[in-house]
Amino acid sequence: MKGGSGGLRLGVLSVFDPWNSPLCVCPFKYSLNPYTGCSIGCRYCYATSYIGVKPSTPKRRLVRRLERDLGRIPPGALVNIGTSSDPYPPEEEKLGFTRRALEVLAPRGYRLLITTKGTLYAWRDLDILSRANAAITPSITGLGGNSLLRAVEPGAPGQDERIAAAAAAVRSGVPVGVRVDPVIPYVNDDPHELKELVGRLAEAGVRFIVTSTYKARPDNLSRMRRALGAEGERLYRLYRERGVYMHGYIYLPEEVRRRLLKPVIEEAARLGLEYATCREGFTGREWFNAGSCDGSHLIPIRISPRRAGAIEKWLEGGRP
Repeated sequence: MKGGSGGLRLGVLSVFDPWNSPLCVCPFKYSLNPYTGCSIGCRYCYATSYIGVKPSTPKRRLVRRLERDLGRIPPGALVNIGTSSDPYPPEEEKLGFTRRALEVLAPRGYRLLITTKGTLYAWRDLDILSRANAAITPSITGLGGNSLLRAVEPGAPGQDERIAAAAAAVRSGVPVGVRVDPVIPYVNDDPHELKELVGRLAEAGVRFIVTSTYKARPDNLSRMRRALGAEGERLYRLYRERGVYMHGYIYLPEEVRRRLLKPVIEEAARLGLEYATCREGFTGREWFNAGSCDGSHLIPIRISPRRAGAIEKWLEGGRP
């Protein structure tokens, strides 16, 4: 099920629906974005096409609206936090809206998947996540020192910081899968660097890799062109001259996309990791050997929804 909400009237939760793309094979899940807008400001962000470019703004009455929504969805449902606005922008350290959402969701036994470029989860929230039905899928797009990635991810922590955060989560017992996503021509597509990145992720204890090529939309392609100088002009021409419009995005030809992703997939396979591609249409074990494309299969079941009444005890460190 990908389309619509089945008549549900929800406040801050929504049914995950990537424009009904037939190339999306995510399991049915709900989305939660504690913020609108995103201060991390990735130049390639797709969400800006419908919410615009603006800093992270916390949603009003988040906890109250979330608690009301939970009465309208199944116990133990899968909730993906951070599908269109990063849940760990710089503002989160002071405001704590994502932390509050975790305090509501985790003790009740919901399955939680955290998608982020931030690192605060590793230094502040592992006390919750390590006891919850939770997995983390941070986006790590290259190695430290790539100035072009810094130009297109201006508000994100450095790549090495993100790898260190993932390793800290693994040490705390939280399963981690990494999104090597997007792979962008002329920016982070060097096959040797991609293989080295996968190797470092494996050393950090990452169990699963999902990868995808940059799929352009007119607004983010223009931003990428401006941010990248000469490489931006090459990228712009590539997508304008060879791109194909599919399912709301400009895709590169299939043979180009396969070439871009092959180093990631082959190295993951060589190292015995699970791997998948995201909205590429590539099927078969060569491209997809994992239990899900989004990492939700990594989520351990530590809390039963039927035993979610002892919330206060759980928050104090006991077992519900």
